[in-house]
Amino acid sequence: MRLIRHQTPAGPAWAALQPDGSARAVAGAVPGEFHVTDQVVTPGPLLAPVVPTNLLCIGLNYRRHAAESNSPLPPHPVLFMKNTAAVQHPGGPIQLPRHLPSTKVDYECELAVVIGRACRNATRENALDHVLGYTCANDVSARDWQRDGGGGQWCQGKSFDTFCPLGPVLVTPDELPRPNALRIRTVLNGQVMQDWSTDDMIFDVPAIIAFLSSSKTLLPGTVILTGTPHGVGFARNPPVWLQPGDTVTVDIEGIGALTNPVIEEPL
Repeated sequence: MRLIRHQTPAGPAWAALQPDGSARAVAGAVPGEFHVTDQVVTPGPLLAPVVPTNLLCIGLNYRRHAAESNSPLPPHPVLFMKNTAAVQHPGGPIQLPRHLPSTKVDYECELAVVIGRACRNATRENALDHVLGYTCANDVSARDWQRDGGGGQWCQGKSFDTFCPLGPVLVTPDELPRPNALRIRTVLNGQVMQDWSTDDMIFDVPAIIAFLSSSKTLLPGTVILTGTPHGVGFARNPPVWLQPGDTVTVDIEGIGALTNPVIEEPL
């Protein structure tokens, strides 16, 4: 199933895309108990396909990205968090911070996992049973604030408004039974910057869910960003930073393309 969240005159609503290109209304709560109705709808502007209860992120989770970062492979998943207010919709602009300025804003294509039911002490064997679906994410990062202005923590550089585009659809696990066998790319102004596979993750999706749920509860609606492959802007020579007027697309096999323009933060 391919779920979208879209804007209607009555407010946000969910719909399920059909093989013939039409969409049908979804009744109930997503995540939660819901079902696809027979009502055909014309989708409005796309919204992020989930309203996260938490945004949990894994850093340095691709082998070649760790290598380009000159970092050793971590013994455990590296956890950081983003402000849930950082979520941006498909097509919405990524705003380069100007009130608290950053000149080193980077892109990061990531597979996002959405938890569908409360999950505590999951095992590797049952971890995927708790997944509602998968979507594309861009873990936009202000590297200057991430490295030098966060007191040793990454959250500051990761949590600016619009720094977590999500979408365009939420794909249920029956359509993506192998989340660690997907091509993942970033395209910046038509140029491919990242192009790899999720099979390069150091910790795969079941391992991440098992780790994050150990002795703690993952609430329904928790969004997990699973790391980015090599090719990020800061590792290039010379570095590549997002600029006003850019267009950045995250493209994941089986999910689709998440595209956002880049502007300066309005002051």
